[in-house]
This record gives sequence, C-alpha cells and structure tokens, in this order.
Amino acid sequence: MRISHRTQKGEEAYPTEIPQFGLGVFLMADDGDCKSSVLAALHAGYNHIDTASMYQNERDVGRALKETGIERSSVFITTKLRRGDAVGYEEAIEQCKKSLELLDTDYIDLYLVHAPPVDPEHRAPVWKAMEYCLEQGWVKSIGVSNYGVAHLDAMKKYANYMPSVNQVEYNPWLQRPHLKQATEDAGAKLMAYSPLARGKKVADPKLGEIAQRLNCTPAQVAIKFCYDQGCITIPKSSNPSRIVENIASLNIDISSEMDAIIALEENYVSGWDPTTEP
Repeated sequence: MRISHRTQKGEEAYPTEIPQFGLGVFLMADDGDCKSSVLAALHAGYNHIDTASMYQNERDVGRALKETGIERSSVFITTKLRRGDAVGYEEAIEQCKKSLELLDTDYIDLYLVHAPPVDPEHRAPVWKAMEYCLEQGWVKSIGVSNYGVAHLDAMKKYANYMPSVNQVEYNPWLQRPHLKQATEDAGAKLMAYSPLARGKKVADPKLGEIAQRLNCTPAQVAIKFCYDQGCITIPKSSNPSRIVENIASLNIDISSEMDAIIALEENYVSGWDPTTEP
C-alpha cells in the first residue's frame, strides 16, 4: 500500500510503500516475549512490526530482526513517540533518536505521535519536530495515532506535511465512518489497531455465525474486515499458532458476508480513546 504526505499546496511528498498487514506488539514488555513473537511473525511471512516507546520493547524488536538475518529493507518498522514525551520540539527529536538506538537501526519506516499531546500548545512544535526527523531521513514517513477529526483539522494550520497515517482503534464494532473519512481527506491512511476489540468481542455470537458460514475463525473475520476496508491492519498476538491464523485471514473471501459484518457496528470502544479529547 502506498502512503505519502500532503503538503500545504496539496502536493504529494515522501511517498513510500507500507505492508498493509502487520504484527502489533502491545503488552509484550517482558524479556523474551516480544522477541519470540516477532521471530514467529517474521517466520510466518509478516514483514511489518508495529511497536512504540511506551511498550518498552523496541530493543527486543531490533534484536529479533538482527537474529533473523533478514535485510533491514525487507521489514517495515512502525514505532511511536510516547505521549508523555510529546512536550516540545527538542524533546520529540531526542525521543526519535532514542528509538533509533533501541531498535538498532539507521531509520524508522513510520514514526507516529502516539496521541495528541495533552497540552494543545505542544502539538505544533511536536509535529514540527516530526517533520524535522522526516527531512533528516531518520524516518521514512510520519503520522499520528489516536487523533480525532478536530485534531486532524487543527493540523492544517501548522503542518507543512500532513500525516501519512492515523492509527486508531477500528473493527466491526467500531467502524468510525466520520473519522475514517476525515483521515482520508487529510491524505492519510487509517491504521486499525485492536481489530478484535482487545479480544472482548471474539465471542460475539453474531460474529460466530458469520465465521461458521465462511468456514473460518471469528478472529479471521474481524481482521479481514479491517483489511478489506482499506485499513493497514495490525492484530496483536504472542501465540505462535494465532500469529499464523491471523495472517491466514488474508486468504479468506468475506465479501458474501460484508453486510452482516457491517451490521455489527455499535460504536463500541474497547479501551483508551483520546480521539474525543479537546
């Protein structure tokens, strides 16, 4: 999938290709857990790993990549600037350098602001720092996470380059049409985290019925829905068999059940949601 940044003049800048499917490694901070999960994913054919400074496992992601011997250019790495560190221009630049060091890499493929900085006065300088990191070549693309419609609209006043990606919770029970449209209108792609609503909806009986008709697992239905909606999709798992099951969802045709899946919408937010903050 192609991502890029829209300039103030409406031109495309810094285009790059991003694998539309990847592994999320949230809550894998324990030594060895993240590394083994990344190794299992790379072995299963994944080529996109989504981490964050807040997850405290960037070092393990880097170690796993080194251990496989896979060329750096063959694996796409997304990481994020922790919200608590998004407090100013210099601070954001230093955190980018720290992530590069922990990942033990010369560049980051996609660097995201993990959530809108708590103080609105910090949002413009933090984004200017992200743009600086992009221009230095330390990162290939920059974006945001957990930004709502109002946050994206405000960026138009201070961004030289609009974000290439907006990563938010998205799944059959939380389809966010207005936010998805606002993201696309800004020239960005939606990246879906928690495609399984943090596991809280996998036992949904309606989802189970759909999966039975499709002869696949409920989790595969939810993941493929996000993917087929054009979202970059990053299900999290530390279970090797589940990691394989998740990527196998890409081979499933859910088109015959799309109406039934769309009908699962209930504006269900399973966790943290800064998109609605001022």
